[in-house]
Amino acid sequence: MSGFFVTGTDTEVGKTLVSAWLLTQLDGAYWKPIQAGTVPTTDSATVQQLAELPVSRVLPEAYLLPEPMAPHESARRANIALDMEKIKLPPHDGLVVVEGAGGLMVPIADGAYMIDLADALDLPILLVARSTLGTINHTLLSLEAIRRRGLPLAGVVISGPETPHNRAAIERFGKVEVIAEIPQLETVNRDTLKAIEPELDLLKLATVRP
Repeated sequence: MSGFFVTGTDTEVGKTLVSAWLLTQLDGAYWKPIQAGTVPTTDSATVQQLAELPVSRVLPEAYLLPEPMAPHESARRANIALDMEKIKLPPHDGLVVVEGAGGLMVPIADGAYMIDLADALDLPILLVARSTLGTINHTLLSLEAIRRRGLPLAGVVISGPETPHNRAAIERFGKVEVIAEIPQLETVNRDTLKAIEPELDLLKLATVRP
């Protein structure tokens, strides 16, 4: 199976935007296994709109939770028991972009974290990092967690204002390649996302293994 598991160094770092960007560069399907928060919209709807995906290429969520918070808490408030065994990738053709919720150590249920879902899916991990202050620590911690598990790592996408010194530190100390930088965009749509060229071969990265 080829594709990416898109995770972030934190919440609100641009995972959904990067997922949409990937799907403007590649033909593939999108899957958000656990959606926490449905107002004003879902990540699936956002990606579909931004990347202009046909409905058939947006796979249904395994869990759709109403409250916009960590999955375990959103599920508790909705009286739903999250079960890792029920989070199965729906049938699809070709490449898939899977977007996690929050960061790698966000709990799903007792003894299960987002990194465990990434491990089970066995897709190359694409780590989204913000460009601004604090990103070096968060990014290096996330990279350490990925490598400690021996999981496949595609690389890092940096989101936000151009900050060359932070990028240089992430590459140097994280021993990782930056796939792309997604700047702040005045208008966000398929055309503006597609215009951002990846710095590395995405199709090759989509099949990388340790």
